[in-house]
Amino acid sequence: MKSPESVLIVKLSAIGDVVHSLPFLEVLKRTWPRASIDWVVEEAAAPIVCGHPALDRVWVSRRKAWQRALTKGPGRKAALDEAGAFVKALRKERYDLVVDLQGLLKSGIVTGLAHGRRKIGMAGAREGAGFFLSETPVPVDYEAHAILRYLEVARALGCDASVWDGAIPVGAKDREKVARLFEENRWGRRPLVAVNPMAKWATKLWEPDRFGTLADRIGSELQADIAFTGSPEDRPLIEAIVGGMAHPAANLAGRTGLRTLAWLYRRASLLVCTDTGPMHMAAAMGCPVVALFGPTAPWRTGPYGPRHRVVRTGIACSPCFRKRCGERTCMLGITVESVFKEAAEALQAREREVA
Repeated sequence: MKSPESVLIVKLSAIGDVVHSLPFLEVLKRTWPRASIDWVVEEAAAPIVCGHPALDRVWVSRRKAWQRALTKGPGRKAALDEAGAFVKALRKERYDLVVDLQGLLKSGIVTGLAHGRRKIGMAGAREGAGFFLSETPVPVDYEAHAILRYLEVARALGCDASVWDGAIPVGAKDREKVARLFEENRWGRRPLVAVNPMAKWATKLWEPDRFGTLADRIGSELQADIAFTGSPEDRPLIEAIVGGMAHPAANLAGRTGLRTLAWLYRRASLLVCTDTGPMHMAAAMGCPVVALFGPTAPWRTGPYGPRHRVVRTGIACSPCFRKRCGERTCMLGITVESVFKEAAEALQAREREVA
């Protein structure tokens, strides 16, 4: 195909999905270095792509905020005006190529609203998203990892997808914030192990007391410093975990933005976590991951790369992709001992790397 002069990537959410799309952006820019590339993303995941050197513009959609305002009344007009201005500004642009990497109704609507000479996406799009494409969708293997699926789209566009990094862009201020955290907590002499015990789905969660027991063992037996990470909403639960531990641990929930968190993971020796966005952030930043998986499939959306470890029971009903379950056997069957073993081996491997 003729090299496009302007490209729009539509990947709205969630954090992990946007992280998975960064290699796609990189190979597009490497193949078409003179092309202007824009990205439409929702507000929560916007810090992942804002400031990326391969992007010319980031369109930040406040879709969820607009929807909340429309249902509650007082801010309805302001929300309508803001959403209308967003759509009007987007439609003023003319793109040679629009790529829907989401394949859902919400991304399909954005793809339909945008002016694009070509509009492409992946086969298997849901909720009617394929209706907004102008070309036959690109066949992809949904049993392959998400990163590989997106790179298959890049190959279909004629891009060389063999070289990419996938790191999240981090600025000097974020590095400085992490440096201050290291100073405040006197980290640096021992390995730093980050623990992210939360997840959006209840079925992905492990028992909080098990995370506390695990963190105690990692701190005492592996001689590591411990830092729990999470969102502001996670802070009370993590405070309870830390408060019940014998080994000291820092509660950083709500104290780090996404890019600061990315750099914290870059400097950490290991992340232990559930299947959640921070897992993908750590993997993208080169931090080894030990991830606990139950209802989802690690071969599709696990931490990408050979340095990471997945702990799962492997029971017959997993993965089920259910957000609700009365038994949660797939997660409750994961033992502290099994996770500790993987964490110990991952730390040893990390020490050999840096020796």
